[in-house]
Amino acid sequence: MNDTYNPDVLSCLANLSNDEVFTPPAVVNQMLDLLPPELFRDSSTTFLDIGCKSGVFLREIAKRLIAGLAEEIPDLQTRVDHILHRQVFGIATTELTSLVARRTLYCSKYPNCRYSASRFETVEGNIRFRNIPHEFVNGRCKWCGASEDQFGAAKRKGLETHAYEFIHTDHPEEIFNMKFDVIVGNPPYQLNVGVEKENYAIPIYDRFVEQAKKLMPRYLTMIIPARWYAGGRGLDDFRDNMLHDQSLTRIVDFPDATECFPGVDISGGVCYFLWTRDRKGECVVETRNAGTVSRLSRPLLEKGGSTFIRYNEAIPILRKVQGLGESSFSELVSPQTPFGFVSSFDQYEKKTFPGAVTLHTVKGLGYVKMSQIKKGFDLVVPYKVYIAKSYGERGAFPYFFLAKPFLGEANSCCTQSYLSIGPFETEEIAKNVISYIKTRLFRFCIMLKRNTQDAMRGVYQFVPMQDFSKPWTDAELYAKYKLTKDEISFIESMIKPME
Repeated sequence: MNDTYNPDVLSCLANLSNDEVFTPPAVVNQMLDLLPPELFRDSSTTFLDIGCKSGVFLREIAKRLIAGLAEEIPDLQTRVDHILHRQVFGIATTELTSLVARRTLYCSKYPNCRYSASRFETVEGNIRFRNIPHEFVNGRCKWCGASEDQFGAAKRKGLETHAYEFIHTDHPEEIFNMKFDVIVGNPPYQLNVGVEKENYAIPIYDRFVEQAKKLMPRYLTMIIPARWYAGGRGLDDFRDNMLHDQSLTRIVDFPDATECFPGVDISGGVCYFLWTRDRKGECVVETRNAGTVSRLSRPLLEKGGSTFIRYNEAIPILRKVQGLGESSFSELVSPQTPFGFVSSFDQYEKKTFPGAVTLHTVKGLGYVKMSQIKKGFDLVVPYKVYIAKSYGERGAFPYFFLAKPFLGEANSCCTQSYLSIGPFETEEIAKNVISYIKTRLFRFCIMLKRNTQDAMRGVYQFVPMQDFSKPWTDAELYAKYKLTKDEISFIESMIKPME
């Protein structure tokens, strides 16, 4: 029996579904390792999990307290009773997860029964769940933005409302009527909020983080998607608050989410962080990528900048690139929908005709009249370069980070699926620009700004302008910016060559 493999059932549960992202016990313990060890040797320390699913956070906390309080409370049952009744608390995300979490922590989904590890008077113990309604104003929940069409009482009759108690109140401190020293958790990440777009979802994990900060715990550690680094989609204020918060002590970043959640695909990766109420200063940024670990204590924003640089190794490279004071390549990149045609536009001819303008769509070439073009008139006649506005990749690095650019011939336009770069006087200049876009250094500068599939004009901000009277190679760019062998090696470990 000693040689029999006995897996932790919560490790198995963590791999089951994308609907509820369960945290593996190993990751939970890495997060708890960020906390001062003396917290687990103090019988007065209180812990709250604001998004209980499997109950793994509370279980691992309880295990540490059982070991840490052995000297202060020698009797095991007395110690367990004290910990479960007075030190660990949770708020479940659904009725089902409340039962799972109680089973995990109390060894019984009903902690008032004789099978519970510690007997409670109530059926829920210290892990509560309330299936509360949303509060709709003009068709949207005022707390989370849920659509009344989807989450109204008539629609959700007999179903979970997903009106998470912790973020549907102005007074989270009243939920347990007590203060907590440590708040932990893996909150719900997003909520489908509309019928106007299929599967349209907004992030809600930011609301859990901000609500937890309102409780002013001594320590806060959560695991959340890393998309907030770039902001957008309702995350701009949250991003600004986080990057200017000097109580953010540690960020542990996983660009590939599967390294943290095996089998779970989360675009942009995930991170967990430690927030320390009584400490101000730089943040230790730790990146775990493809088996390597990079760690650096630094400000979250570069001096005078507004961008968080995700990779520690990239900072000296960016400083060298910016050191020459060149203008930004983003000046050549159009905003989205450069000619006024949305991606679904189909009012074009399949064959050319006199006076036709060539239209590039995701379905192939079409032809439109000049009078159909709504904007970007100065881009139509000259040469330019087209590139897809979105490009997704999964798995381990290296990535391309951009789709392949292609020549935009004279007298042409494109739909919203592409961005237009230019205009350029000659075909040769446009081809030289394409050679530059295909270099690894160009796309490395894109990587520093891009954390989602979208690659709009803003992600080109760090790309320096070049002399396009000639084509470019990486060797020439590496020499121009005086990059070291280690810096070049890092770039090439992250960026695939583009033929």
